[in-house]
Amino acid sequence: MKRLLLLALLFPLAAVASEAVNPDRAPIDIRDAASIQRGAKLFVNYCLNCHSAQYMRYNRLEDLGLTEQQIRDNLMFASDKVGNTMSIAARKSDQAAWFGVVPPDLSVIARSRGADWLYTYLRTYYRDDKSATGWNNLAFPNVGMPHVLWQLQGTQVATVEEKDDGHGGKHKEIKLELAVPGSVSVAEYDGLVADLVNYLVFMGEPAQARRAQIGYAVLMALGVLFVLVYLLKKEFWKDVH
Repeated sequence: MKRLLLLALLFPLAAVASEAVNPDRAPIDIRDAASIQRGAKLFVNYCLNCHSAQYMRYNRLEDLGLTEQQIRDNLMFASDKVGNTMSIAARKSDQAAWFGVVPPDLSVIARSRGADWLYTYLRTYYRDDKSATGWNNLAFPNVGMPHVLWQLQGTQVATVEEKDDGHGGKHKEIKLELAVPGSVSVAEYDGLVADLVNYLVFMGEPAQARRAQIGYAVLMALGVLFVLVYLLKKEFWKDVH
């Protein structure tokens, strides 16, 4: 159960979200190395057994300030070489037989779905006795996968309210309430999800933070150069009338 976190995440199951939900703003900060480290630990413990990340190498985690030994001791459960990619041992044919579909690779899932959507998706599961799994999701209506993190988050239930749509009609609005608390508080669970999504964002582009730093340095250099060029221009044209 522990390693199945993102088995529930974006499985290309039969249903496609037919209703849109305004996603919550994900508290993502690619400069927060501690958050990304926590997210990486969640990923390798809960996700990597079923989902691969074949475009991400373990040694890229050194960009977060981790040493090779720390990576080996705490984050390498599916490989023995730090230069390997985050692949899994399960064969696609076996996974297709077990689950009906092959779990998607999550290397660039944050770039595909967006951090806000992922953050909302992992927090909006609720009980639905009409579904085959007993679960549904606000961000992914009729989702085919159960809520793997329910022991952490607890059990949410949905209440449906009818509200005036402003045009003389009514529209239904679903609200979630925590019926059975999980092993962590609501704030702690939101923090865990934020760390995981932060890592997924990092994994989609590990050089993003470094690239941004280089970009700022280049802009500052261009700013200084502009001042020098402007002063040089004034000096050359001071006698021209």
